[in-house]
Amino acid sequence: MSAPNSAERKACWDARDQLWKCLDYNGDKVSACQKYQSEFEGKCPAQWVKYFTKRRVYLKYKDKMQEQGFTPADGPQQPS
Repeated sequence: MSAPNSAERKACWDARDQLWKCLDYNGDKVSACQKYQSEFEGKCPAQWVKYFTKRRVYLKYKDKMQEQGFTPADGPQQPS
């Protein structure tokens, strides 16, 4: 498999951006964005799809942590 050329990369990134916009608008409901999901998977290499999907989850988590902060869970207490 050869690396995507400039036009193929741009098409992939545009498809990714359209999918993410749809997901943001529809509250992350994949079923509402199936058209964009199919286009994204068709225009991007499988490894890129996997990477971008994980990246979106990470970015959403990072934003949540910045907005709400981190509260540690109450775990087992160590005897003193």
